[in-house]
Amino acid sequence: MPLDTQLKELSDRKRLAELGGGKERLEKQHAAGKLTARERIELLMDPGSFVELDAFVTHRCTDFEMQNQKFLGDGVVTGYGTVNGRTIFVFSQDFTVFGGSLSGAHASKICKVMDLAVKAGAPIVGLNDSGGARIQEGVESLGGYAEIFWRNTQASGVIPQISVILGPCAGGAVYSPAITDFIFMVESSSYLFVTGPDVIKTVTHEDVTKEALGGSETHSEKSGVTHFVRASEPECLKSVRELLSFLPANNLDSPPRSEIKDPLDRACSEVVKILPDSPNKPYDMLGILRDVFDDGQFFEVHAGYAKNIVVGFARLGGKTVGVVGNQPNHLAGCLDIDASLKGARFVRFCDSFNIPLITFVDVPGFLPGTQQEYGGIIKHGAKLLYAFAEATVPKLTVITRKAYGGAYDVMASKHIRADFNFAYPTAEIAVMGPEGAINILYRKEIAAAEKSGKLAEERTRLADLYRKTFANPYKAAELGYIDEVIVPEDTRRRLITSLRTLEGKRERGPSRKHGNIPL
Repeated sequence: MPLDTQLKELSDRKRLAELGGGKERLEKQHAAGKLTARERIELLMDPGSFVELDAFVTHRCTDFEMQNQKFLGDGVVTGYGTVNGRTIFVFSQDFTVFGGSLSGAHASKICKVMDLAVKAGAPIVGLNDSGGARIQEGVESLGGYAEIFWRNTQASGVIPQISVILGPCAGGAVYSPAITDFIFMVESSSYLFVTGPDVIKTVTHEDVTKEALGGSETHSEKSGVTHFVRASEPECLKSVRELLSFLPANNLDSPPRSEIKDPLDRACSEVVKILPDSPNKPYDMLGILRDVFDDGQFFEVHAGYAKNIVVGFARLGGKTVGVVGNQPNHLAGCLDIDASLKGARFVRFCDSFNIPLITFVDVPGFLPGTQQEYGGIIKHGAKLLYAFAEATVPKLTVITRKAYGGAYDVMASKHIRADFNFAYPTAEIAVMGPEGAINILYRKEIAAAEKSGKLAEERTRLADLYRKTFANPYKAAELGYIDEVIVPEDTRRRLITSLRTLEGKRERGPSRKHGNIPL
């Protein structure tokens, strides 16, 4: 056969593969307000950088006359390319081919790029748009999912794994995203659920819509399953690119550095304005974070979930850092079940990928109540404690105001091996707040004041006395638990200096297979 003929055949096959399920189905995808699998890759990757693998793979099923329904690529586009000039691997499910359902061949393609990503030490991004297991293939499809789950687990903490939900994701399909590090969803078109509304109605007689059951709002605000929600697919994929700019390629790599435009010794003039005079007045911790970090930028993770704690990425002196902070604007910054889970997951990710941790503390304690106790706040709060305690990356802590009780210990205190612990003069470090403490310490004085009719004045006097004695940073500083009481304006400068000092940090724990985090 002449070479020209062979080249034409190759060109024809490539063109056929690019058509996915055909022109009509591609138009239907657009009519639904969704991009195609290949359009999504083009938006994610640097222009012209994508290299496709396994474009001609087809399924192997012969049951239900499936041998007469074959499409090149079998419902998933896989390959590699660059994002911001750095290599990543990607798979993008094609809903125009069998609803993006997973067959044995489809799974094999995904497994191949996952294996390559681990070998190459590069992140992998999964663009999910699938109706789930391909029923015609039975256990082969289920086995394909399990192969993917196993690889997700093996790659965890080795390379960053990002899942982008761009359509339905049901049944076994939800567990691969759940194992990955970060999940993105798009408003009104992304769904995640183990069982759909019809099954729920049959089994439990509950009426629920797809959106209420597994939409982006549900998973970003109630379940905490998803980390990011964006209004459109282009905006979502742009945010994936932004997230990748903060992350190292793998667990042996250092976080990327960026060009420094913000002066290293810039004073944090907004912090003093944000901190209120009253110890009981709320304020927005995000304002402090933006004043401290490079160019006022903070890439928040899990913004809609457990708003009493803030987590995300920033740059300090051009270097990526992971940030955890209590949020006094919500539940006074108390730690509860959801906040503990959110914080613990983020801390462990940062530790896995050599990203230094900076913690801003303003925590009055753990949220009290039967709902928290029955829900297991003891074991869930212990997860955050465990995460900070096992982390070996550089750890810097700034106490801005309250640090009470066990929550003081948990939030990257010196006792669980934070490297540098700073406090503002406004810091209050004690077993509990003044109002509760004086009830225990000054019972007799309070009883006498009640009899004399001067209870309010006496409580104010005793609370002020307690604050002067305990609710300040100086007792902790005397004991060496606080390395330095700093002027708020100097926060940025002190953190940058400390971070540079810790660049060569090496810390090894005891030899073991793995710890047993209180799951």
